[in-house]
Amino acid sequence: MKRKICLLFLLLPFGAFSQNLKVLNLQCEYKTNPLGIESAKPKLSWQMQSDARNTTQTAYRVLVADDAAKLTNNNADIWDSGKVPSNRSLQIACNGKGMQAAKTYYWKVMVWDNHGKASAWSSVASWQMGLLTKADWHGADWIAYDKLPDSSAIVPFYHGKGPKKLGTANDVLPLMRKAFNVEGKLKKATLYLCGLGHFELSLNGKKVGDHFLDPGWTKYDKQALYVPFDVTSQLIAGKNTIGVMLGNGFYYIPRDRRYRKLTGAFGYPKMICRLMLEYDNGRVDNVVSDGSWKTAPSPVTFSSIYGGEDYNANLKQPDWDTNNFDDSKWRSVVKVDDVPQLNAQMAEPLKIMQELAPKSKKQLTNEAWVYDLGQNFSGIPQITVRGKKGDTIRIIPAELVNEDGSANQKASGSPHYYDYVLKGDGIETWHPLFTYYGFRYLQVQGVVPQNEANSQQLPVIADIKGLHTRNAAETVGSFACSNELFNKTFKLIDWAMKSNMASVFTDCPHREKLGWLEEAHLVGSSLHYNYDIVGLARKCINDMRISQTEDGLIPEISPEYVKFDEPFRDSPEWGSNAVILPWYVYQWYGDKEVLAQNYEMIKRYLAYLDKKSQNHLLYQGLGDWYDLGPNPPGVSQLTPQGITATSLYYYDLDIAVKIASLLGKSDDAASYKKLAAEVKQAYNQKFFNAETKQYGTGSQAANAMSVYAGLVEPQYKAAVVNNIVKDIRDRGNALTAGDIGYRYLLRVLDDESRSDVIYDMNSRADVPGYGYQLAHGATALTESWAALTSVSNNHFMLGHLMEWFYSGLAGIRPADDAIAFNKIEIRPETVGDVTWAKANYKSPYGNIVSSWKKDKGQFKLEVSIPANTTASIYLPVKSNAAITVDGQNIKARHDLKFVGYHDGKAEVKVGSGNYTFIAK
Repeated sequence: MKRKICLLFLLLPFGAFSQNLKVLNLQCEYKTNPLGIESAKPKLSWQMQSDARNTTQTAYRVLVADDAAKLTNNNADIWDSGKVPSNRSLQIACNGKGMQAAKTYYWKVMVWDNHGKASAWSSVASWQMGLLTKADWHGADWIAYDKLPDSSAIVPFYHGKGPKKLGTANDVLPLMRKAFNVEGKLKKATLYLCGLGHFELSLNGKKVGDHFLDPGWTKYDKQALYVPFDVTSQLIAGKNTIGVMLGNGFYYIPRDRRYRKLTGAFGYPKMICRLMLEYDNGRVDNVVSDGSWKTAPSPVTFSSIYGGEDYNANLKQPDWDTNNFDDSKWRSVVKVDDVPQLNAQMAEPLKIMQELAPKSKKQLTNEAWVYDLGQNFSGIPQITVRGKKGDTIRIIPAELVNEDGSANQKASGSPHYYDYVLKGDGIETWHPLFTYYGFRYLQVQGVVPQNEANSQQLPVIADIKGLHTRNAAETVGSFACSNELFNKTFKLIDWAMKSNMASVFTDCPHREKLGWLEEAHLVGSSLHYNYDIVGLARKCINDMRISQTEDGLIPEISPEYVKFDEPFRDSPEWGSNAVILPWYVYQWYGDKEVLAQNYEMIKRYLAYLDKKSQNHLLYQGLGDWYDLGPNPPGVSQLTPQGITATSLYYYDLDIAVKIASLLGKSDDAASYKKLAAEVKQAYNQKFFNAETKQYGTGSQAANAMSVYAGLVEPQYKAAVVNNIVKDIRDRGNALTAGDIGYRYLLRVLDDESRSDVIYDMNSRADVPGYGYQLAHGATALTESWAALTSVSNNHFMLGHLMEWFYSGLAGIRPADDAIAFNKIEIRPETVGDVTWAKANYKSPYGNIVSSWKKDKGQFKLEVSIPANTTASIYLPVKSNAAITVDGQNIKARHDLKFVGYHDGKAEVKVGSGNYTFIAK
């Protein structure tokens, strides 16, 4: 018995397991069990969980194998890291044998903590490599129904409808099919597919996955994305059939009479495919796209990312994507040109995330009804109808209605509609496949709702609903408080965020659908508290790198489908996203690799700005877009040219110093530091008035951006901040800052402990702002502070207050030197009439919670700090307050440190764990 016990101890890796210490949430490249990994050294991450407080990781061991069974015996034939003394648990590079394309790898991890405990091994996770070279496609061809003549390509796109000589031009939206055999017992089947502009994939008559508008849109003359699917469970022994339907997206925009923001054509829809069949006996077969595939027109007779979609159910070919179909009358596909670069889609796909039922309906005429879904959102309609063969129903979505209740598309792109031609064989259900819109209302024509009078025997709607589509990024945060206006504002902003998370950060889900870059860094900080946007942010950075011009310019939109006229192409407030977003992704998620991968892009852009500068100052661009001035909103009115662009140029240089230092590029760091000092000197000489302590006109944007960027000399900072507050107070607590300036106005006030001013600015509904939008019926954030009906009413760009809900009111924020929230601050701001607030944020290390309540002279704060992190807690209490932690006097506790009182707050330093603070 003694010998067996000793042997058991020796088999345990480096010590005894702790039941209270666990390793959870294993991820590879920020994804759980992902497919399509293309990194040469995939980065692995995990989280710790422990019942013990003040727990940090002191070491880890990772095992990687090419077979899950091998890990049962700790046989790591790919990589055994050994016991590594380190507290790192994010982005650990797999330094084992070289990765092979399309191969699946399995891994597990164990950790040791500062209490001398070792965890058990985690559960086994996996990743599958993508197709790393052209050869990995095993000879697959790009195939299409037809090839667009090179002379008919329109790249770059025209803004608007283009010259009249183009004429109208629609294209065939094709079906593609291929039958094949499965000859034996399958171990795994993986299908890699790129269909441009978008595709719908089926196997044996059933849709594969639940994605919408795959793949994400890119600059197709440079790059396209493929999507990997595990289809093992959908295949059967013997004959199987692949079916693919292709749509246009941004790859081809038809020149129809309907609305289009842009006119362009990379080509007609096309696809490339590889299906890899791995059998139990080790054999591998491949089914690839080639000349043997068959094709025919689909029932989708028109589809435009801007104009809508039409479907004729009489053209549907039953069972076309099954084994029970005769495709002898279909034509053979044609082979077409390839795309220079193919990469796996690593951002989350779009999906149908929610269904919205009508709240009410209104009759316009005998043949037209308007349904109110109660919420402005991105998505598509779905109808269930019955009627006669050939009857046509038209659906017109709109975010607003006219005085008579009819659909109003004046500011969202008109006309956009969907025509459905009935087959007439009973109940029919349909929704568009390759387009979407932003809407609240659905005007339906040529139809009558169920149970309504129908003297003309029109088709009958049995059901109608809205399907909300968005990027499927995980929700990682929540917020609520006692102030109902703030709760409504949270939802207002959140709906705009959700509606504009596609495969790029769009400005609006209807009129433009373009990736205007300022939003990604200005509102991105708000967005990341709510959603795990690391994949989408990394795609945005990649899109910028591909769209960067030869002279280094980062255009204001990315992908850059169209070259807009100035000032809509070269605004440093937009282009600076190329510097700021990679840095933020590093700060939010600990992704150092994103800095290295994009360092040359950053260098080239800063060199471009240097050449464009006049005495180190930049004057081009839009400035504080959509600020509140005496004129209708647009280009900056209150802040002079040069201030916003140059302040962000300086901010870029300051970030570049940090990036260069982090990457070991000391000469570059010194050069950027010197240039930044010269920019600062020139900026202050030009724009700062030492007598009034104002920048430029003294606008909220001008002063706030100067403070936030670090351009204000220390001796003047307090005075400049006071001037910001005075301007707001003198306006009756009204804001004037726009798209660019408002984020920095909020950050400065929050950082300077003036959340009382933020509260006062955003607690009213009688002047333009969030409350004003709500009072005027908005259900999603609008493009203008004043909720103008003449512009978009579902817009992303003014959502900056979301950041303050988390970082200020609830108080969850990273410390200044934190990476991925490894150092946390809990600093709640008890302002105005707010009596309680609570929020949680699932950081890369785990869930952070802050929940506070004040009542009858007592302040209570409950916090949760994840393992492997530390936190500073700031309690907004007086110096004579009696403070307890979990019912004990705070000064009697040895598992935390009471630092003392300063700036009106009591500071406590803690490690991981759950804590309840009460101050009286």
